[in-house]
Amino acid sequence: MTKKEQLILDIQNLLNSYDEVNSTSINPDLLEFMDEKTLISIIDTLLKEKESLKETDIEWLEKFKKYK
Repeated sequence: MTKKEQLILDIQNLLNSYDEVNSTSINPDLLEFMDEKTLISIIDTLLKEKESLKETDIEWLEKFKKYK
């Protein structure tokens, strides 16, 4: 497996790691034209968004605990 193929697989795995998202399958041909730097940027963006969602969930839980 090439590095590019691995990056595409990593993107697909990240997309599938969201709780409310059904299984995502990416046709590698659609991302093939992108260079490694762009694919890494996509991964970075997905990771940041995932972290942001975690923080939002934690904030919501903290607010919920205050009302209890």
